[in-house]
Amino acid sequence: MTALITADLVDLDVPSADRRTAVTALAERLVKAGRVTDLDAFLADIEAREAQMPTGLEGGIGIPHCRSAAVTEPTLAFGRAPSGVDFGAEDGPADLIFMIAAPEGGNTDHMTVLAALARRLVRASFKNELRNATDPAAVATFIQQEVGA
Repeated sequence: MTALITADLVDLDVPSADRRTAVTALAERLVKAGRVTDLDAFLADIEAREAQMPTGLEGGIGIPHCRSAAVTEPTLAFGRAPSGVDFGAEDGPADLIFMIAAPEGGNTDHMTVLAALARRLVRASFKNELRNATDPAAVATFIQQEVGA
């Protein structure tokens, strides 16, 4: 099984003009990595999910996620947006963005990832590690160890 997240799926300086810009930048990494086959279809699925309910969590977290026919395997991308991106959280913009991409009709792996991630996100040490990281490979390894199956 392929790693859930790899160094090429980590962006420590996500363009943060708005939510769509940030989401597109991460989605483009998924396409380059061969984990998403159709950028437009995937972005439409992310937007549809976002329209149901914002994916911003308290504490500066955004978790855009969806199931999509354009996704080839369960994947997690991570982006850090120093100036923050609005994902609809009541306490303001997100600087840590986790994009979860799950294949359509797949099993519930992405929910397992979401649950594991949610448990880690209550820990200040987990968020601080990500806010202070300087190496995408180290970030990918850290997240994989914390959240990966």
